[in-house]
Amino acid sequence: MKRGKVYLVGAGPGDPGLLTLRGREVLEKAEVVIFDYLANEELLKFVPPGAERIYVGKKGGDHTLGQEGINALLVEKGRENIVVRLKGGDPFIFGRGGEEAQALVEEGIEFEAVPGVSAAAAVPAYAGIPLSHRDLTSTIAFVTGHERADKEEAESKIAWDKISTGAGTLVFFMGVRNLPEICGKLIQHGRSADTPIALIRWGATPMQQTVAGTLSDIVDKVREANLQPPALIVVGEVVKCRDELNWFERRPLFGRRIVVTRAREQASDFRAKLRELGAACIEFPTIEVSAPPSWAPLDEAITVLSDYDWVIFTSVNGVKSFIGRMRAAGKDARDLKGIRLAAIGPKTAEALEAVMLRPDLVPSEYRAEAILEALSGYSVNNKRFLMPRAMVAREILPETLRERGARVDVVPAYQTVLPERDAQKIRSLLTEGRIDCLTFTSSSTVSNFFALIDKDEFERCKERTAVACIGPITAQTAAGFGLKTSIMPSEYTIRGLVDAIVDYFNRKRGIQGLKDSH
Repeated sequence: MKRGKVYLVGAGPGDPGLLTLRGREVLEKAEVVIFDYLANEELLKFVPPGAERIYVGKKGGDHTLGQEGINALLVEKGRENIVVRLKGGDPFIFGRGGEEAQALVEEGIEFEAVPGVSAAAAVPAYAGIPLSHRDLTSTIAFVTGHERADKEEAESKIAWDKISTGAGTLVFFMGVRNLPEICGKLIQHGRSADTPIALIRWGATPMQQTVAGTLSDIVDKVREANLQPPALIVVGEVVKCRDELNWFERRPLFGRRIVVTRAREQASDFRAKLRELGAACIEFPTIEVSAPPSWAPLDEAITVLSDYDWVIFTSVNGVKSFIGRMRAAGKDARDLKGIRLAAIGPKTAEALEAVMLRPDLVPSEYRAEAILEALSGYSVNNKRFLMPRAMVAREILPETLRERGARVDVVPAYQTVLPERDAQKIRSLLTEGRIDCLTFTSSSTVSNFFALIDKDEFERCKERTAVACIGPITAQTAAGFGLKTSIMPSEYTIRGLVDAIVDYFNRKRGIQGLKDSH
């Protein structure tokens, strides 16, 4: 008989990079995932495609499913399935993991606790607040700021007379709405009204917001900042360290919402670079790379490889498809002996070098015209060129080579198609003016974006949203849709585009700073 098992997994506080290796391991074999409001949905990418996903988030007073219902659901699914109960932070630190584990034990269902990085440790660290410091305190206490609603004040399990002065650092979970009471109780039981305190909302995410003050003035500061749950509260002298140690919120793209339209399989490097700099990346792939309608033209060219003098690669996708079809034909790098290879840019060159092929030509500027300029030093008359590329692409390279007397075979190695997707989230963010930058890395990403989003929808927010294009050809396509390119690198690479985005927002921040000072 098949027997199920439930893993109570701590997802960490917000940054998906803080998921433990064990947490990822069990997600990858899950048959059912039951996840919370505070668990980053990006972690669901580790879940097998056929697994059932069930959201049971609790936001403020709005419960998708009450705790009794969640316990019953875990029991129901856990009898016959591998279940991952994905919870924000650590399941056994104010996460009700103990209650859920008890419900499983009562029904004889096997469970395993997979600890997570607790918000108590991670969120203050991301706000530049060490919970302990040899010069400031050696004691820490974790406290709930929101006890059971059915509990009378006299029954409170918080010994205010003990904790107020008994621990150097106090960390309160879920206490925003009870902030006045928390501050009042601490002062009433001996804590100085001048004690530093900080509230950190959406900690360890690009949307992190921190408000700091003292026990006497923090309530007014939080009200003025309109800071809402979820937030963590830290009380103690260690909060003073924030002025010096606030590393996370000082990153150059911190809090900037940037839309990545690149194909999902190609976007990881771009997305990782932006996130490292503090951006909140919104994935909206407008192209999907797929096989061409027929491999026959490429396969036929590969059978007569020795007839070619040059093979020109204009993308990483072209390299991958070409090498894949070579392998399918039983060929390898030795069959390219004597043939010169050209790559349009460094990433394409890296893709070749990854299969032990070093390109003979990589132009200094990464576009078709630059390849033509670089080839001017070679005799191309009567030379045969093979170009494995996208089905639809600019014709300037093959046409100019033919004008110079070359014989050029252009064969489809892949095609880009418009993926099926719901664009409502992007429409809403655009309408609300909550997108700082749209990024386009090819002309097709621009065209496909406007196949999904009406131009009028962007028109209403163009003053708020910057447009970043990887190069002049992409910018030209964007202009055709009425977009003004605000950001374009001098080097047409992902690294160059990231640097240009940083420069743009640094300048913008500098200009805003000057305005504020006046």
